[in-house]
Amino acid sequence: MAAVTAAPGTVRSGLALDVGRVRQDFPVLRTRIHGKPLVYLDSAATSQKPQAVISAMDDFLSHWNANVHRGVHDLSQRATLEYDAIRERVRAFFNAADSSEIVFSHGTTSAINLVAHSYGGSVLRSGDEIVLTEMEHHSNIVPWQLLAQRSGAVIRVAPITDRGELRLDALEALLGPRTRIVAVTHVSNVLGTVNPIRRIADLTHAAGAVLLVDGAQSAPHLRVDVRALGCDFFVCSGHKMLGPTGVGVLFGRRDLLEGMPPYEGGGGMIERVSFEETTFAPPPARFEAGTPPVAEVVGLGAAIDYLERTGFDRISRHEQTLLDLAYEQLRGFPGLRIIGEAADRASVLSFVLDGAHPHDVGTILDQEGVAVRAGHHCAQPLMRRLGLISTVRASFSLYNTADDVAALLRGLRRVREVLA
Repeated sequence: MAAVTAAPGTVRSGLALDVGRVRQDFPVLRTRIHGKPLVYLDSAATSQKPQAVISAMDDFLSHWNANVHRGVHDLSQRATLEYDAIRERVRAFFNAADSSEIVFSHGTTSAINLVAHSYGGSVLRSGDEIVLTEMEHHSNIVPWQLLAQRSGAVIRVAPITDRGELRLDALEALLGPRTRIVAVTHVSNVLGTVNPIRRIADLTHAAGAVLLVDGAQSAPHLRVDVRALGCDFFVCSGHKMLGPTGVGVLFGRRDLLEGMPPYEGGGGMIERVSFEETTFAPPPARFEAGTPPVAEVVGLGAAIDYLERTGFDRISRHEQTLLDLAYEQLRGFPGLRIIGEAADRASVLSFVLDGAHPHDVGTILDQEGVAVRAGHHCAQPLMRRLGLISTVRASFSLYNTADDVAALLRGLRRVREVLA
């Protein structure tokens, strides 16, 4: 595959991120699509992986693959030490108080389901309330609906403004003595809206409820400090933050995790088993039944190391500058309407184009080598609130450049030509 010419190291003066060097770390960016250099603007769906992540997983599988917490032989001991060390690195990355508050999951969806089944299933009674928002991903809606059906709880939904910002006054009005769980996204995967989690946490706790934060779109782009946010649970996916698929993180306050029953049963999550009775291991092992995704955890650890080594704060500033540039450029495009105008936003930009179905836009952009997402983005209730069926979504990561924004604009002009 032919190589892509490295883009300039900065988008605007003053940013220290050397994007040209960063891009060299991502083999997929040397791919050509329909004979044109790949412009990857779909990181909100899944991010690309640096060679450091690929090599770490390859090294594990090639040289020291073994199950963890099971064996006394050298490979198993080495794998166990690294697995436990990565849990500590994840703890530090999110500033949790203790590594026992970090549970490895299969991703954001599985982590939310774990909390819904284990915590929600043990505390909710008929008539209790779960509060969501209009901007939630299906993964932060459907598990709570299933829980409500089992428990007799009621789901209440906080509205958003036409600009795509959460109405905090309406959220506060929904909270009451029967509120048990509030579940909100940190960053909307459609609007890019960054919700004021600390304020939401304060309101939630004042009502005597607990707060779960869906961090699938924030963990790759914002510095997340779970203690500063004040959330009780925080969930995210490895594959959106430069790591592999099949692994994610659940942060839970230790006192809550200790009171939660197991979600799945099997090996690794027990203390003693007899046919008469089973006693369970303390967190986090209680929630990690069976053989864990060891290779994927190794990849996640390498991804976190890469983000920290590159400089997470510089990454965030670079991505925000790109997002602002894209907003500025697309606002002037004829017939294009940006969806979501929140004052505080990150990573994603959704839009519709007059006279063009989003799927057609995405298909034509692909012919130009530009990868975007087109559809309802697993947020159908939000689409109905906005009066839409689908949008085009461009999403940014540390490896994107101003040249990528320019390629998106050129591609949209091509869309106009084709559909004229």
